[in-house]
Amino acid sequence: MKKLKLDELNRVGIQEFKDQDKLPVVVVLDNVRSMHNIGSVFRTSDGFSIEKLYLCGISAQPPHREIEKTALGATQSVAWAHFESTLDAVADLREKGYEIIAIEQASGSTMLNTFKPATDKKYALIFGNEVNGVSDEVMAQIDECIEIPQFGTKHSFNIVISAGIVLWDFFAKLRL
Repeated sequence: MKKLKLDELNRVGIQEFKDQDKLPVVVVLDNVRSMHNIGSVFRTSDGFSIEKLYLCGISAQPPHREIEKTALGATQSVAWAHFESTLDAVADLREKGYEIIAIEQASGSTMLNTFKPATDKKYALIFGNEVNGVSDEVMAQIDECIEIPQFGTKHSFNIVISAGIVLWDFFAKLRL
């Protein structure tokens, strides 16, 4: 077995990516402070071909050198928008028919492994601030809360790890 070279990966170009069928998911970043985390979420969003990324509140926006360090060009392929308030983003998504889901540890949450996304729905997945998580104001507006099962001594995953786990799960359940 040998590793594939870049030219053997059969990657699509930016325009082909923009034109291809997308996973019916918008990722919402609720006041994410680290530009490296934002760039990594761009890159993960590209990898799973999501519809759009909403950057809210203090979440930095491209173009920015610190975002590009981890995005590696995904800011050019993934559609994105900025909202001053995550509540404004949620209102916009609700108006467009998205089911609003926080990725958070909360009473009454549904464990990710038991959540079954419907093929006829669109989803907005909200990932919160690195310290405070999804804001209480946004939690009051969600339709559902998904929690990633954990079995170690720590009580949370980094936002980038959470986004990767959840987006893979949605991709696997909806596309594979």
